[in-house]
Amino acid sequence: MQQTTPAMSPPRDEDPRALLPRDEPVRLIDETGAAHGDADYPMPADELLGRAYRGLVEGRRINDQANALVRQGRLAVYPSSHGQEACQIAASLVLGEHDWLFPTYRDSVAVIARGVSPADAMVLLKGDWHSGYDPHEHRVAPQTTPLATQLLHAVGFAQAAKHRGEDTVVLALCGDGSTSEGDFHEALNFAAVFHVPVVFFVQNNEFAISVPLSRQTAAPSLAHKAIGYGVPGQRVDGNDVAALLAVLGEAVDRARAGGGPSLIEAHTYRMQAHTNADDDTRYRERAEVQAWVAKDPLTRLRAHLTARGLLDDAREQELADGAETIAAALRDALNTDADLDPEDLFRFVHSARTPQLQEQWHRLRDELERSAASTEGGDR
Repeated sequence: MQQTTPAMSPPRDEDPRALLPRDEPVRLIDETGAAHGDADYPMPADELLGRAYRGLVEGRRINDQANALVRQGRLAVYPSSHGQEACQIAASLVLGEHDWLFPTYRDSVAVIARGVSPADAMVLLKGDWHSGYDPHEHRVAPQTTPLATQLLHAVGFAQAAKHRGEDTVVLALCGDGSTSEGDFHEALNFAAVFHVPVVFFVQNNEFAISVPLSRQTAAPSLAHKAIGYGVPGQRVDGNDVAALLAVLGEAVDRARAGGGPSLIEAHTYRMQAHTNADDDTRYRERAEVQAWVAKDPLTRLRAHLTARGLLDDAREQELADGAETIAAALRDALNTDADLDPEDLFRFVHSARTPQLQEQWHRLRDELERSAASTEGGDR
C-alpha cells in the first residue's frame, strides 16, 4: 500500500517579523469600560458582547459556588478561574459547532460554557470519576491535571480531523507554567510543521502555583515563543472579553481557512489561590492582588454595556437570577451522596480484568467484608 505524506506547512516567503506579537496586548475596552478602536481587530457585535456578559455573570457565580462547596467538603479541590472568566467565556464562544475545546483543570467555566452541565463538570474535582461528561457529545476533551499533556492530544486530534477532511478547529488552553514543559514544545513544533488547524491559548495569570512568570521565561512575552516555531503569535488583554473574542476569533478563522496554528497569550491574573490547598500569601503580597481588582473583566464589560444603553437594572437582575438558578442546581447535585461501588476501581481498567487486578479486588473485598462484620459485631 502506498503511503502518503501529510501536508506540511508551506515555505515562508513573508517577513518573519510578521509572526511577532504586538509590543502591547490588544485591547478594545479599557478598565473604565471605554471603547478603543483598533485597525486590525473590530469590536464584536453587540449580540455577541451580550452573550459574553451573560457568560461572565454565570461564570463568576459558578466560581464562587464551587469555592463554597470545597469549604463544605462537597468538592475535593477547585482551581478557581475568578478574574479569568473572560478567557473562559471567549474560548467557548469563538468555537463553531464542530470545533473542539481541550481544557486544563482550571477551565471548568469554559467547559460549562460549551454546554456541559455544571454538576457534570465538577465530577472530576469531586473525585468520583476521571470525567463526568461525554467528550463527544459536547466536543470538549476531559480536563487534564498534568501540565501541557492536553496540547499533544489537541494537536493529534486536529491532525486526524485534517486527514479526514473535516471542518474542525481545535482550541487548546494552557497556563503560563505549561510553556516550560516539553509537551508544549513538541505540540507547537508538530502543529507548525504539519500545518495543523489548532489554536494554542495561553492564559498567563502570572503564577504557576508559587512560581512567578519571571522564573518561567526570559522571553519578552510568551507570545514571542511562536516565531521560533514559524507560527504567528499575538498578545491580548485577558480581562477584556471583547479583545479576546476578536483575537481568538481571528485565529480560529485563520486555522479554518487553512492558515495553520497560532499562539495567543492572554495577560490576566489569578485573583485567588492556586487551589484550596494553596496559601498564596506565602509568595505574593495582598497589594499586588488588589491592584488587579480594578481590571476585573466582569465590571469592565458591565460598565461598557451600561454606558451604551445595552444593559439596565432589569436585565442585570435577570442575569443574576439565572446565575443563581445554576448555582442552586449545582449545590443540589453535589449535596447528594454518590452510591459508589468499590469494584468499579477494577472494573473499567481493562476490557478483561488481569489476574493481578483480580487478586487486588479479592483482597479489597475481603477487607471490606471483615470491616463490615466487625462493625456489625460492635453494634450488637
